[in-house]
Amino acid sequence: MNPKIAVIIPCYKVSNYISDVLSLIGPEVDRIYIVDDSCPEKTANIVEKYFQEDRITVIRHERNQGVGGAVISGYKAAIDDEMEILVKIDGDGQMDPRLVLNFIIPIANGEADYTKGNRFFDLEELRSMPKMRLFGNAVLSLMSKLSSGYWNLFDPTNGYTAIHVDVARHLSFDKISRGYFFETDMLFRLNLLRAVVVDVPMVALYGEEVSNLKISKIVGEFFVKHLRNFSKRIFYNYYLRDMSLASIELPLGIAFLVFGVAHGGYHWVYSAQAGVPTPAGTVMLSALPIITGIQFLLGFIGHDIVSVPDRPIHAKIGARTSKARKGLT
Repeated sequence: MNPKIAVIIPCYKVSNYISDVLSLIGPEVDRIYIVDDSCPEKTANIVEKYFQEDRITVIRHERNQGVGGAVISGYKAAIDDEMEILVKIDGDGQMDPRLVLNFIIPIANGEADYTKGNRFFDLEELRSMPKMRLFGNAVLSLMSKLSSGYWNLFDPTNGYTAIHVDVARHLSFDKISRGYFFETDMLFRLNLLRAVVVDVPMVALYGEEVSNLKISKIVGEFFVKHLRNFSKRIFYNYYLRDMSLASIELPLGIAFLVFGVAHGGYHWVYSAQAGVPTPAGTVMLSALPIITGIQFLLGFIGHDIVSVPDRPIHAKIGARTSKARKGLT
């Protein structure tokens, strides 16, 4: 039985590209949700004028809510319409709609709960990516691995995604970031659910469109939000829901490392001012805690890496939801 597929397209200043995007969406898609995020170019009007298809639903925002807000509106509409797999693509033409099945198949086969694009698989194709964007995505990917716990993923800001509806239903939409941090924050929320996320190789299509995302302007904001999510994830996964050896390794590692650096730094400054060499015993008393602290932290990171979710949850969630519904009828 084929799943009911919905495609959600957030629209903001994409009036020149939306027609090409819609024309490439195949018949395998059951519903298309155009979310006009208070677009100054009135993209919704263009769609309604030139695309008279029953499967297209237009959603309008009176005020701009950001890409995250637009996608969440699409998710809610698709959930209400009982769609089963929800795909999100952008309306600027950088994401090929003909790749939709590549994102759906891992979910439909029970291999993943959520799929996302990765533009870094083909090294030859990376030559077409702007160098600043390439560097920025590499930095953001490292921060995302730490904050989300998905060490097996790359390209976290990639907006070509698909999610099973049973997993989407359990997301706290009111807590997810509404701006450009949306895709990255989704990974953090999915990790809290222990959802399986899989990267799908893809090639971005860069033309004359101008991206509204400026890496240089959001790195600082992203850093703060990544630090917040990292702290929350560690607390939830290692101290609130479960405890393991890694729960001990992290605080010990930090304590030893801080003590070693502080002790060594203090005596280094004191010796430099006094003009005398630091005693060997003092050096060892600083070096050993630093080495021990690093070992503890590496042990924690190793545990965190092997703890990446690997069992899809949507089948179990769907079964529980069906039983609950039957119990209410």
